[in-house]
Amino acid sequence: MLDAPIRLVVVDDHPLFIRGLELLLPASTDGRARVVDSTGDASAAASLVGRTQPDLALVDLHMPPPGGIRAIAAIRRTTPRVRVVAMSGGDDPAPALEALRAGAEGFLPKSSEPEELLPPILAVLDGWAVLPGPLLRGLLRPARSSSGDLDSEERRLLRSIAAGRSTVEIAEQLHVSERTVKRMTAALLRKLRVSSRAEAAALAGHAGLLTD
Repeated sequence: MLDAPIRLVVVDDHPLFIRGLELLLPASTDGRARVVDSTGDASAAASLVGRTQPDLALVDLHMPPPGGIRAIAAIRRTTPRVRVVAMSGGDDPAPALEALRAGAEGFLPKSSEPEELLPPILAVLDGWAVLPGPLLRGLLRPARSSSGDLDSEERRLLRSIAAGRSTVEIAEQLHVSERTVKRMTAALLRKLRVSSRAEAAALAGHAGLLTD
């Protein structure tokens, strides 16, 4: 049994959602978790987490600029001890993947019931990553294009994408125009049957496409 309640900071620009968690989380977890502070300003998230030193931060991905992704990156950079779980009201996997790349240890839909939050929170605090089933299956599904289907140029492009290089940087690396890089990237995404660079990098990594 925990000696003290799990302390959470919520980063979300919807006051009603925050208030709901403040009221329902302690009741639905038998007092094992509670919200200690919150902010609707993504740019203030890292400083708030630094001041309050919670066990975990819940960060909404769809916030006004600088947005949830940058808030997660800032929290991880300034207070790496604090765990971060991203949340979203949408079902698009791309923001969730970006959140994981930024340092989040998990992702949960905002449609989750309060009593459903404690097990994943405990899992994250215990060092596990937490993802909803559909997103996890999407990440782990077999790649529709095997490693043998990618030529050396496509592999080089995929490695650059996975490294987070921009179109300009890739163009300089490959000695081609930016338009050519965009065309090559679009063709690669079609070949892998994914919709974004982030999903391509994640899928390729899980499927071993980045390993010769």
